[in-house]
Parts: sequence; structure tokens; C-alpha cells
Amino acid sequence: MPSPETLLVFAAISLGMVLTPGPNMVYLVSRSISQGRLAGLLSLIGVALGFVFYMLSAALGITAFLATVPLAYDAVRFAGAAFLLYLAWQAFTGRSSPFAPRDLPRHDARRLVAMGFLTNLLNPKIAVMYLSLLPQFIDPARGGVFGQAVALGFTQICVSVAVNAVIVMAAAHVASFLAGRPLFARAQRWVMGTVLAGLAARMAGEARP
Repeated sequence: MPSPETLLVFAAISLGMVLTPGPNMVYLVSRSISQGRLAGLLSLIGVALGFVFYMLSAALGITAFLATVPLAYDAVRFAGAAFLLYLAWQAFTGRSSPFAPRDLPRHDARRLVAMGFLTNLLNPKIAVMYLSLLPQFIDPARGGVFGQAVALGFTQICVSVAVNAVIVMAAAHVASFLAGRPLFARAQRWVMGTVLAGLAARMAGEARP
């Protein structure tokens, strides 16, 4: 199992990512505003299933990858740091708000779950995160690689689902709040960009264990 410190740092990165607007947030907020909270929560179930799919796929691939290429740590470390810097840049330069109202067709429960799953499956941010970030938090000296990957993956899933659930429940109120306070939304982006940039610097400076 990863150490508590490792899980805490990975949870912090996961929090920074889920608070950075992307396809998942845009879809969940839009669905919640246009069709209601229940529709948003059903869509979130699909998003969570997408996370599980990526987590299991990455865990199996990472197990084989690290077993055959033990020096890959530096490569994924710098790739992960670069990805976090990219997310920070997006936060600093972002102009559009995911809370802007969008008209979506009404879907039944099965379609809502399927659309949430597909939205997450086609989200490049999630794919790159599992390929470039998760491997560098795995330490073979602490036990099975697959088990560590699953533990880290579920940490990310729990953080993302919890935050997105709050966003879904409060989507209409948040949209109304931010509509008249553009400076607040800009400050939120700058704070999140600074946090992501700091995590990237920390990640790039870590020595290979």
C-alpha cells in the first residue's frame, strides 16, 4: 500500500484536477442545470464508471510497464510535471465558465449514465493523468504494484466523485453566484493554477527512489 503521505499528495493533485474545469465538469453542470440534480447525479455515476475503467486499465498496464522498464520513473515524473503545468496554464488563461447555461436534450436514466461514462472515457485529461501521474507515486518496495495502483486510483475516484457531487447539487446556485461575480471566478482560477504549478515544481524536483 502507498504511504499516507503519498496518498495525501495524490489526493491533493486529484483535488486540483477536479476543480479545474474540463469536459466532465462542463457536462455535469450543464446536465444538472438543464434537467435537474437527479439527472446530474445519474450522469455522475457514468463518470465514476469511466474512472474505474481507466483505473483498472492503467493498473494492469503500469504493473507490466514498471516490471520491464524500471528506469521509467524519471520519464513519467517529468511527463506528469509537464501535464500539471499545462493544467495550471489552462487555469490561468481560462475565459469560459463551465457554469454558463447550456441547453441539452432530456435523457432517461440509462442514457444519462451512458453519456456520463462516454464523456469521461473521451476526456484526454483523465487518460493522461492515469498514464503520466499515477505511475510515479508507486514504489515497488512497498508491495504489489497493482495493489498500489488500485489504491491510488480509488483515492482519485473518491475525491473526484465527492467534489463533483457537491458541484452537481449546487450547480444552479453556483451558476447564479458566478454570473454576477467574474472577479471571484478569475481569482479561483488563479489560486488553482498556482497550486497546480507548485505541485508540478515539487514533482519535477523529486529524486527517483
